[in-house]
Amino acid sequence: MHIALSPARLDEPLAASRAGDVLTLNGVAFDFGPLPEGATLPAEAIDSPWIVGPVSRINGELHLTLRLPHGANPSRAVAFPEPVTVTEDGPIALPFDPAAEPESLPEELPA
Repeated sequence: MHIALSPARLDEPLAASRAGDVLTLNGVAFDFGPLPEGATLPAEAIDSPWIVGPVSRINGELHLTLRLPHGANPSRAVAFPEPVTVTEDGPIALPFDPAAEPESLPEELPA
């Protein structure tokens, strides 16, 4: 599975996993098993805000584009992500920026 990534300013995280030709995005499964070799399914035909381009089967492998959410100041890896090639079933590692630690308030000094 070849996944191109399209960065977008969103607060909602994306969790993705693969099981054969089934792609699960935030708990919603999309089965692309019926997509024949050489065929393309337009993004408009897929009910998902995460899939932002057509899904094609080329040389037996699925090719698609996912929206990659990021915060206000994304790192270079998130703002300009490399495509992801998925060869095994399981969770898909997508680039992300760890949540910022909340700043702690200074302790009050005794008077």
